[in-house]
Amino acid sequence: MLVSLSIRDVVLIDRLDLEFRPGLSALTGETGAGKSILLDALGLALGARGDSGLVRHGADQAVVTAEFDLPPRHPVRELLAEQAIEAADGLVLRRQLGKDGRSRAFVNDQPASIGLLRRLGEALVEIEGQFEARGLLDPATHRSLLDAFGGLEERATAVAEAWRAWRAADAARAEAAAEIAEARRDEEYLRHAVNELDALDPKPGEETELADQRSTLMHRGKLVEAIEAALAELAGDGARGVESAIAAAQRRLDRLAAQPGLDAVLARIEPATAALDRAGAEAADAVAQLERLLGDLDADPGRLEKIEERLFALRGLARKHGLAVDELADLRGRLAERLAAIEGGSARLARLAEAAEAARQAYVVAAESLSAARQAAAKKLDKAVNAELPPLKLDKARFATRLERLDEKHWGEQGLDRIAFEVATNPGTPPGPLARIASGGELARFMLALKVALAAADPVATLVFDEVDAGVGGATATAVGERLARLAKKVQVLVVTHSPQVAAKASHHWRVRKESKSRTTLTRVEPLAPAASREEIARMLAGAEVTAEARAAADQLIGERLTGGAE
Repeated sequence: MLVSLSIRDVVLIDRLDLEFRPGLSALTGETGAGKSILLDALGLALGARGDSGLVRHGADQAVVTAEFDLPPRHPVRELLAEQAIEAADGLVLRRQLGKDGRSRAFVNDQPASIGLLRRLGEALVEIEGQFEARGLLDPATHRSLLDAFGGLEERATAVAEAWRAWRAADAARAEAAAEIAEARRDEEYLRHAVNELDALDPKPGEETELADQRSTLMHRGKLVEAIEAALAELAGDGARGVESAIAAAQRRLDRLAAQPGLDAVLARIEPATAALDRAGAEAADAVAQLERLLGDLDADPGRLEKIEERLFALRGLARKHGLAVDELADLRGRLAERLAAIEGGSARLARLAEAAEAARQAYVVAAESLSAARQAAAKKLDKAVNAELPPLKLDKARFATRLERLDEKHWGEQGLDRIAFEVATNPGTPPGPLARIASGGELARFMLALKVALAAADPVATLVFDEVDAGVGGATATAVGERLARLAKKVQVLVVTHSPQVAAKASHHWRVRKESKSRTTLTRVEPLAPAASREEIARMLAGAEVTAEARAAADQLIGERLTGGAE
């Protein structure tokens, strides 16, 4: 709901602060007093196109600030959250327009784009009686309004979820089909590569092991010479090798153990005896290892060639595939998986296609149910709107909600239907878009009828009607006022009017007038107390001179409102 409007230096307004309340508010005044300036100023705050001509003569810039009260679940809160703008209890939209035509926008004192301001404005206020393709004149809003009117939001949500599930299932099927098709194109290569890897059977870490063995065998001559020399040193001259020397030393020490009276000495010799035992074992082990290594070096003269052949084969295959030797085993696994996908691809693809078709059927069932419910809601809406037309002097017009079944390629989250509100203004003429209504007055009254029928469904909480009573009077103007008052029980309504019948139905009344001082003309807006409102309505009835009869007629109109005549 619009809470306040602050205007600075817009056309003939130098400074104006208005506070608004729920219900029906009427703005009246003589022609040319500046009522349209108020709407232009409000439009600026709502993101309308700015023109330097709106800046008051002599001022550097025009500034308009509109403050709104936001319910906890208002759709605008989601939009603000997307933009990381906080909105605790309210929302303040501010627009600055320089005399050079440059414009700046602010949302809750944070700089924002004019586009964001416009999106917020469209969700907060709807101005009827203008020819812009916004609000009810925009067919893009008709589907959601019909769903809200028919209480079909949950069904519409279920259809959207079913649509997303179908698209996800179909995307999985398409992705699998593409993978299988690609794999089949490469099938010959894959089989050759897997066979080649199977034949070589690479193992992780094998390259390092083979390289070490190759390095060893490449230095075989030096290794054999060194090992044989070491063995000769260990064997010594004749029978005096290391092992024989250690054994002889052990025997001499063992003889001491047989002699009496040497127990104390033997205890001190025992560590040496143990060390000789270990030395003998280590020497024997060293000799055995050297002899074994020597045997390995002499066992297969062609072993180096075999090792080099495998090592070079592994490295060559790795270069071929552009990876390290240790990655060949993993490559083999991946290529085998692709082959398996080809071999089992038909069954997998069939399962995915079956799942996609099941998801499509679920979507179609939900969407068909929603379409049927929309048809029923459309009939109720048509009946409700058409019942409002005759009292508004639109008895020849007929409203119709058109539901058009879309081709499957145009199906979407919203269902199977294209929905548009249409009207035929004269009997025998085909219905067309709402904006084809010829006059602004007719269009505004038609919007009023539609708004009355959709009051509970439309999320926009503030409606502005610009001269909805244009070209009508008497009973028709009374009917307009009654419907505005009825609508104002559900949403906030502001009406710019020349009709006393409409003004008399308002709970709040402002008078717009011009004031001239020192060669300067300014527009003033003043709230009217009940007595002043009565006098203004009497002026609207009588013209230049307010008569007692006009005041009595004003009392009668106001009395109808106070006694429930607007019901």
